[in-house]
Amino acid sequence: MLKKFGRTTKIDQDQEGREVPPGQFVTDKFPVLTYGAIPKIDMDTWQFKIFGLVDEEVTLDWRQFNGMGKVVIDAEFHCVTQWSNLQNTWEGISFNDLVKLVKPKPEAKYVMIHCYGGYTTNLPLDVVADDDVLFAFKHDGEPLTPDHGAPLRFIVPKRYGWKSAKWANGIEFMDKNVPGFWETRGYHMDGDPWKEERFWNELG
Repeated sequence: MLKKFGRTTKIDQDQEGREVPPGQFVTDKFPVLTYGAIPKIDMDTWQFKIFGLVDEEVTLDWRQFNGMGKVVIDAEFHCVTQWSNLQNTWEGISFNDLVKLVKPKPEAKYVMIHCYGGYTTNLPLDVVADDDVLFAFKHDGEPLTPDHGAPLRFIVPKRYGWKSAKWANGIEFMDKNVPGFWETRGYHMDGDPWKEERFWNELG
């Protein structure tokens, strides 16, 4: 089981003795939760852009992206709507391998993940630099379906699922923690399920 950091509340267990974040129930299912329509993405023009506070921006097409070394991780997934799936296998490209394509400036402390359809979500750079964070195109050995974020989904196992953005197409490096789509609508800026960081009352 993956390590959990910064626990501040009582940790629950399921019937098999596996640790579960407080307020969550365990399921073997993987429900589809999406705000708005699924974007129609033309893979011939698909692009992934790494930009912001970097020495030189990089844009990859689908062939270039898939030509990078792939990683496979086993990880939990915790949805803010209170379900947790504790057994998932993701395959894709490591966040850290993508960062090697650019040189973030010293003042870059946060990232914004950008997606087709206009969705965004923010995270501290030290969180996404963990070795279990990746941009996935397969889940449990099968290609992602469009409703689960195909062709590419950002996966951050140690955060609630809204941080694992669907239809990802870019990383923006920032010096300030700017709220993304759900964060501007009252969701927590960090979203740690082990601290039950679901919502917050004010920006900043």
